[in-house]
Amino acid sequence: MLDFPLWKKIMLWVVTLTAVIMALPSLFGAGGVDWPDALPEPSVNLGLDLAGGSHLLLEAEADEVAAQRLQNMEEAVRQAMRNAEPRIRIGDISTSEGKLSFMLNEASDIDRARGLLEPMMQGQDLVREWDLSVIDGQRMVLTPTQSGIETAVNDAMESATEVVRRRIDELGTREPTIIRQGDTRIVVQVPGLDDPEALKELLGQTAQLEFKLVDQNALPSNVQAGIAPPGSQIFPYADGTDFEGQSIAVRRLGGIRGDRLTGAQAGVDPQTNENVVTIQFDVQGGTRFCSLTQQNVNKPFAIILDEEVLSAPNINEPICGGSAQISGSFTADSSNNLAISLRSGALPVPLTVIEERTVSAELGADSIQRGLLAMLIGSIAVIVLMIATYGRFGVYATIALVFNVLMLLGIMAFANSTLTLPGIAGFVLTIGAAVDANVLINERIREERKRGRRVIAAVENGYKEASRAIYDANITNFISACLLGFFGSGPIRGFAVVLIIGLFTSVFTALPLTRMWVAGWLRKNRPNDINV
Repeated sequence: MLDFPLWKKIMLWVVTLTAVIMALPSLFGAGGVDWPDALPEPSVNLGLDLAGGSHLLLEAEADEVAAQRLQNMEEAVRQAMRNAEPRIRIGDISTSEGKLSFMLNEASDIDRARGLLEPMMQGQDLVREWDLSVIDGQRMVLTPTQSGIETAVNDAMESATEVVRRRIDELGTREPTIIRQGDTRIVVQVPGLDDPEALKELLGQTAQLEFKLVDQNALPSNVQAGIAPPGSQIFPYADGTDFEGQSIAVRRLGGIRGDRLTGAQAGVDPQTNENVVTIQFDVQGGTRFCSLTQQNVNKPFAIILDEEVLSAPNINEPICGGSAQISGSFTADSSNNLAISLRSGALPVPLTVIEERTVSAELGADSIQRGLLAMLIGSIAVIVLMIATYGRFGVYATIALVFNVLMLLGIMAFANSTLTLPGIAGFVLTIGAAVDANVLINERIREERKRGRRVIAAVENGYKEASRAIYDANITNFISACLLGFFGSGPIRGFAVVLIIGLFTSVFTALPLTRMWVAGWLRKNRPNDINV
């Protein structure tokens, strides 16, 4: 018991004081005292219920997923039939009633066409995404299966959740909560954001970027009347452009989507002094963009963002550097938001805000005050009881309790964790766990003294025997907290994080730390009896 080597003492004090020092910036901030800028500033982030912020519920338009799948399949079918050797000639492709159908010019090509389509109908994990039927020996009909649609919607929602997360991270906010709710909804909570308008604008932008060739054969009168030529579609010009209020016809197929982007930066064109966005393609996207511009020199192509035309410049020369520049009457903020949206990726499905809620900072401050008050009252009551019951050993338990709270706060600051109102409840529960460990130790020492053991032997056996029960209890709690953290989200996960960290700090302060203090006192004073 008395054999406590110097290296172990130094190690215990270094760990303890390091964690306590990391807690100081948070304590200074809570007390309204400025922390020196020259020093590192690890601090605990406050959750939505404590710092205030914005809560948004987004809902996806699942029908858009089915429409996009039909268009993708149409392009794939045309490409497959065109590349067949010899080429399989087909008539116009129809995409009505959620189905895709086309007529073969030659009935003898039916088996070859079926062989080309079969691999395209099978999804991942052996899920059949399309059913194929043949009508009148020449018309082929592709119908999406229900399992295929469900898989596509689920994949789109997973991608949309990740895109939303990347966009919010680009804003520099800390610890947002972004989770799926049901099949087609996403919950977004951003602490510290009082005005959700900028966030709504950013998240509501699908950022579907497309480059499509302008249909120069379309009659302007028909375009303005909304009549699109066969194989083309009509898009309006975006607000703020030179042609605001007008529309333009573009070729429906054969363009390039922005899913091949690797980067996007907002900037200013030095020649025109306009706000622009410079984009970079990956290798495949750069090759396709180069090929498109090479084959259509002196022809206009439209830059379309979320089904609105930003501009329709002429292709004066091939653009083969793997980058391009987008202009369209941007402001500095709108060009930056567009760059963020393009960098984080396009949303695979449009999202609409169906619920909006703002938590005021005053409500969060009131929650903090009430939570801290509850923790303070509980701590004082526990301290009085421990000292009154166990004397000197109660004082050691009280000091360990203070270090436990400070270490917990410091580790959370170092890990950049978020503290929520349930997290404060986790703090209080951690105090109880720490005190419980000290009660087990002290009661075990008391029992050993009643059995007639000497002071040092009683203390040594007390720590040894109590440690087994302490470890067993905390391992059980640790497993439960891990399950809460893994399967839970938001406030539940916040509670689990505090509880997990608190279990380690409570065991550390209750066993090795107090044992070191007790061993030092016993070695120095050699008492014949102890009041436990």
